[in-house]
Amino acid sequence: MCLRENEDSGQEFGALDVQPYLMDEVGLVEAALFELFDQHQLELKVEIRRQISALEMELMRKYQKDASAFARIDKYSEARRDTDWKLDTLYQRNIAEALDDHLTSIQRDHEIKSQMEERRIRIDLEEAKRKEKAVQEERLRQERAREEAHAKRRAEEARIAALEAEKKEKEEAGKIEDSRTVISPVQTNATAGDIVRASASALSLEQARLQKLRELENQNQSLMSMSNMNLDKHTPPIGRLIRQIRGIEENVRTKASELLKIFKNPECPESITVAAFAKKVVEHCENPDNAAFASAQVIVLISSQVPYAMDLILADFHKACIYTVPKHIAYSKAAFSSKEAYYKEQLGFKEDGGQLESVKDYLRRMEAYMRLYGALVQTETVRGIENSHGPAAGWLWLARFLNALPANAFTAVALNAFLQPAGFVLYRKYKSQFRKLLHMVSSHFLNALKTRDDPDLRLIIMEIESYIQDRRYLQEPEGRRMEGKPLLSSQIASEQDYNGYNYYYSR
Repeated sequence: MCLRENEDSGQEFGALDVQPYLMDEVGLVEAALFELFDQHQLELKVEIRRQISALEMELMRKYQKDASAFARIDKYSEARRDTDWKLDTLYQRNIAEALDDHLTSIQRDHEIKSQMEERRIRIDLEEAKRKEKAVQEERLRQERAREEAHAKRRAEEARIAALEAEKKEKEEAGKIEDSRTVISPVQTNATAGDIVRASASALSLEQARLQKLRELENQNQSLMSMSNMNLDKHTPPIGRLIRQIRGIEENVRTKASELLKIFKNPECPESITVAAFAKKVVEHCENPDNAAFASAQVIVLISSQVPYAMDLILADFHKACIYTVPKHIAYSKAAFSSKEAYYKEQLGFKEDGGQLESVKDYLRRMEAYMRLYGALVQTETVRGIENSHGPAAGWLWLARFLNALPANAFTAVALNAFLQPAGFVLYRKYKSQFRKLLHMVSSHFLNALKTRDDPDLRLIIMEIESYIQDRRYLQEPEGRRMEGKPLLSSQIASEQDYNGYNYYYSR
């Protein structure tokens, strides 16, 4: 650096050299001034260089100081981050441990409560089983007592009957009936009272309807035997129309109108076609595609124009399903030659190839009949026409059922199939009175079913309990409300034919 300064100084002094001829002109004073000026400038430059060098050194020191400070700051930040991470990890670990302890405590409390609840439930179940067993034993004892009393009474009745038979044998030789023959539906009053379970009024109505049906069938047989024409050819269209009934308002009206046209056919007596309609509409309920509510409306429309059709339909109901009466016939070894005869002749089991249908198939058929019957009695009016066998008849059926019929698989299926379609209207019409009957079903009928302890009854018990507890009688049954469609001109003509059908029937 000193060398560079000397070189610069030499250059500067070289620049200040003056020509000899100038020295002569300017003089010594001016030369001295120039020399002093140059010296002063040189000193200034030296001072400036020194200060610049000092500043550079100061800046270098400050830079190093700042770099050291930044390095310390970075090191501090790194250390701080490490510390924060360790603290955060420790905090999260503490939280996790506290949460785990809390959850463990809650789980332990829940386990303790669950164990206590299970113990309480187990105790309650054991207590309920003990009570149920005691009730069942008491019921069995009472049933045995009743059976013994009935056996004694039947033995006494048999003894009396034997004495009477012996007396008649002496009086009317050759006209004796063995008192030990199989009991048919016509029995002595005392024995029938033990076997046939039904109210007297229901049995009276059943006999009256069946009598009307028998008389009409005899009349139709006479008409068919005296006629030279084949009258049976007029009945197939009736079955076809019944199979075409759907849950559509216009379909119901048109099918009823077409059926009434068949009844008006002068080529065939009305009693034959009406009897065929009554039988086929009842039988059709066994088909899976049967629209029960729509069929019930067709029945109401037909019976409004042909009043005796309702009695025929109810009679066919009673023949197909004794629970539409309502009625139940109990099995008795003394009354029937065999259980097969009892099932076939009294309950209406079907026979195919010498083999009776299964109980499951029988119950399925009875359920179909009761569903259609329930749909019929819940129908109040159709197109302004009042049903002659409506909710009042349904109320009587339910009251007679609960008063007279025992609790078993047959009657349980019948009751459930009746309540499903009919309960909605019966509750809407009778309110609290209907709820009282449902309470009787729960407290008496279902309890009697439960005491049987039959696994096959559990499903039907659950269905009836669910219907009552879930209050499904507040909900309108599916299919009850007919779908509406606009009238076509051809259908308007059918409506006029329907309204113009005036019925008059005398016997």
